[in-house]
Amino acid sequence: MKNCWQIGALFMCVAAPMSFAQPAPPAPPAPPAPRAHAAGIAVQSAPYLGVSVMDVDGARAKTLKLKEERGAEITQTDPSGPAAKAGVKVGDVVLEFNGQQVQDSAQLQRLVRETAPGHEAKLSVWRNGAAQAIAATIESRHMAMIGGEPWFAVEMPPMPAMPAIPPMPPMPSFDFEIPRIQTIMQNSVLGIAGEPLGDEQQFAEFFGVKDGVLVKEVASNSAAERAGIKAGDVIVKVGDTRVGSLRELTTALRMARSRGSYTVTVVRSKKEMPVTVTGS
Repeated sequence: MKNCWQIGALFMCVAAPMSFAQPAPPAPPAPPAPRAHAAGIAVQSAPYLGVSVMDVDGARAKTLKLKEERGAEITQTDPSGPAAKAGVKVGDVVLEFNGQQVQDSAQLQRLVRETAPGHEAKLSVWRNGAAQAIAATIESRHMAMIGGEPWFAVEMPPMPAMPAIPPMPPMPSFDFEIPRIQTIMQNSVLGIAGEPLGDEQQFAEFFGVKDGVLVKEVASNSAAERAGIKAGDVIVKVGDTRVGSLRELTTALRMARSRGSYTVTVVRSKKEMPVTVTGS
C-alpha cells in the first residue's frame, strides 16, 4: 500500500506498512506536513536546472564520439525548466559547468546545488560530435529532499481530485511489516537498477545485511548479467571496498574496472557470495 500526497506542485508516494485490521471510514484529508521525519523526507526550495542525467560509460562515450569517458548525459528535461528554455536537449552530454569539468552526474548535481538561483550557468555540451556553449539561468523550485539530496528533478503538474476509496476487507495476518520508500536509481557501469538499504533497517535485516545496494533489475547482456548477478541480490562490496549507496557503488566500480576484471560481493539468501565482473 502507498500513501500519496501533493505538496505545491509535487506529487509524492511513500510505501507504508500493511495494516491488517478493519479500517475506519476515511476521514477528510489533512494538509501534509512539510517534513516526514520517519522517512527522512523534506520539501524545500532548491536551485533547479530541470534535467535528469546519467553517467557516461566507455561504450556510451564511444557511441557519442567523446574524446574522454566523462560527463553527464541528459536523459530528460522539464519543458518549463531553465535547461530546456536555454536549448539543452535529451542526448546532450554536459562536459563543463561554469568552466569546471564535469566528471559524472553526481558532480553536475552538486554544481547545480552550489549555484544560487538567478545566476547564469555556462554549460559546455557535446552534441552531434561537437561541443556547444549554452547559458541557462538557474531557478528556484520546491523539491523533495531525502537525506539532503534532491530525488525529484522535474516537478509534477497538479493532480486531479481522487474519489473516496471504500474500506478494504480484512486481510490475512503476516509475521512482519516492512515500511520503506523507494529510491531506485540506475548504474550504467554494471547495468543494474538498484536501491540503497542503509536507511531501511527492517528491509536490510530481511535480506540479512546492515546496508548495501539491492539489485532491482539487471539489464540484458550487461556486465552484471554476465557475472551472474541477479535481481534480489544485495551488493555489499566491490573488491575490498564496502558500498552502501549508488554513489559509493559507482565510485568503487570506476576505480576497480581499470584492472579489467574485479570481484563484486553480493548477499544472496543471506549468504555472501563473490562474483567476478569482466568487460564492464
